[in-house]
This record gives sequence, structure tokens and C-alpha cells, in this order.
Amino acid sequence: MKTLFLAAAAMAALAASPAAAVELNFSDFSSTAGLQLNGDAAAANDGTRDVLRVTPALLGQSGSVFSTNAITLGADYSFSTRFTFNFNQQDDAFGGADGLVFVLQTNANSVGGGGGGIGYEGIPNSLGVEFDDFNNGSGDGDSGNHAGIDFNGDVNSAFLNTSLPFLLSSGSDLTAWIDYDGALGNLQVRLGNSLDRSAATLLFDQALTLDLGGTDAFAGFTSGTGSGWANHDVVSWTFRDTFEPVISTSVPEPANWALLIMGFGGMGAALRRRRAFAAA
Repeated sequence: MKTLFLAAAAMAALAASPAAAVELNFSDFSSTAGLQLNGDAAAANDGTRDVLRVTPALLGQSGSVFSTNAITLGADYSFSTRFTFNFNQQDDAFGGADGLVFVLQTNANSVGGGGGGIGYEGIPNSLGVEFDDFNNGSGDGDSGNHAGIDFNGDVNSAFLNTSLPFLLSSGSDLTAWIDYDGALGNLQVRLGNSLDRSAATLLFDQALTLDLGGTDAFAGFTSGTGSGWANHDVVSWTFRDTFEPVISTSVPEPANWALLIMGFGGMGAALRRRRAFAAA
């Protein structure tokens, strides 16, 4: 019985072990514990669910949301994140503005601006991945529906994609995956209209080396509105402090399947040994 108990305990421990540390995991925003909300950012109910409204659909708003505590990423800055967002109730005259930026920065949990800088402009020691639904001219590739990779608070994107597979201001849920493998120096950004990462469109696959001026970083979002506006809502969000793309929330991921199989194998071996001992 002792052997069987130990095997069962080992199986439970293996099955419960995460494939990676999940520092932040919000299936909704009925609670914002662990987050610092700044400016006009607030938890809100859109009529059917609790969302994180980084800016509301009003003139001249600015908001940012960051992890309350800094997250130590390690020397190579590897991370993976997935978030679902929704731009809705756009201003009819401008078709919505100004978008949403996922930000990783080493300054403080209270930084952020507004307006055409999408709340990201002027934040040093940072990486920003913007989803922008306003055309600010040549710096945006003359596109009112684009994504970009930004550095150190500069919204003139170092890498720009103006051929997105979906309209950001459609009022529909869209999901983004951002994965940085610091060991390889590679950043990938995907965009889809479901939680199926394999079906998402690869927007960026960039070789780059991050330098954020430190390894204790705050992860979160910024947004801003000006003469145009929209609700810039984050519907759900997972952030991991290592490179491990978020695949699914409904079934175990491959690493967890391996742990489960190992656990069941150990359980079976223990049962066989117990039966052999009883027969003897």
C-alpha cells in the first residue's frame, strides 16, 4: 500500500506541475488583483462579460495597466503572452482611435501617456507591440489598420505590417500571440479571430535582441484616444515569464500530457508490483 500511495502521490504531483510559471492569467477581469490600473483604465462590464477597458470610448482618454509587481524574465528576456481584445463603440467620424499596445518595460507600473502615442509614446527601456486603428500618416504606412513593433517609447514602428487579416475596429474579438525566444533572439507576433494559435496569421517573425535596461519588467497594456475614440477592451490575458507559446486553455498542453503519461505509467507499474507480491 505504501508503494501504491507513493506512486499515486508522484502522479498527482507530476500532473499538477506546470510546464512553465504562469505569472499572470486572467480568463476575465471580474477581479484585477495583481494589476495596477492607471489613468482612465478600469474594469468594466460590456453587457455580457467583465473586461479590462484600457480606455473608454470618449474624447481625450489615456490609460495603462501593468503587473503590480515586476517579473524577473532572466538575462535573455524570453516570454510568451496571449490576449484577446475588442475595439468597439468607435467614433463615427474617425472610425476609431487610437488602438492598443502590449508593453514590456522596466521602469514602473504607473507609466503611460495618451493620444496619438497610444499611451506608449515616451516609455523608455521598453518593447511595444501595437494594434493601431488610426492613420497617423507616413509613420503608420498611411494605414488605419496596422500592427507594429516599437522600442523605447517610439511609435514610429521599427517593424510595420499594414496587411492585417482582420479589421481591428470591427467590434469583434481578436486574439494576439507574442512570443520572444531570447536564446534565439526571435520575436513572433500572430493574430487570429479564435483561440486557435495554429490558425492565426503570422504577422512578424523578426530576429532581434532585446535590451530593456534590466531584467525585472512590468508587463501590460497602454491605450489612448484623441479626436477619435473607441472602447479598447482586453477580454482575457495570459503572460508567461519564459518562452512557451500559449496553445490552449481547454486541454493539457504537450508537456503536461507527457507528465500525465509518466504518472499513469508509474501508477501502472506500482499496481503490477503489488499484484505480483500478493500472488507470491
